[in-house]
Amino acid sequence: MSETSPLADWIIEQMSDALICADQAGSIVRWNEAACRLFGFSAAEALGGSLDLIIPEHLRAPHWKGFHAAMRSGNLTLQGRPTLTRALHKSGRKLYVEMTFALVRNPDGMAVASVAMARDVTERLQKERAARNMSPAGGGAVA
Repeated sequence: MSETSPLADWIIEQMSDALICADQAGSIVRWNEAACRLFGFSAAEALGGSLDLIIPEHLRAPHWKGFHAAMRSGNLTLQGRPTLTRALHKSGRKLYVEMTFALVRNPDGMAVASVAMARDVTERLQKERAARNMSPAGGGAVA
């Protein structure tokens, strides 16, 4: 991949959502500061490593099946729509993350990388679950 402009680098590093970019083989080639905060791995620890770094073991086989299919076909099942999934923090703690995915294409239209934007929604989901557990039986509103 070619070098990016300083402005592009500043944007990527200063955005609040985690940005993870992986090459065709699934090796991490871009990992911004928000990814460091979200997943606990420094850029030095993540860059060049496998996406397995943040994928829980039970989700790895379906992840790689979809990843390789997307890279081969150039099509994404989700078409950029956010999806809720589980991820791993360096500490081993499991997170709920909302992610969007895109393919990075070369000038010929061939998929050469994938990029994901991620944000932690663990706290929000825990609050929603707690609210549901406290609601009256049947889930109806109390007048």
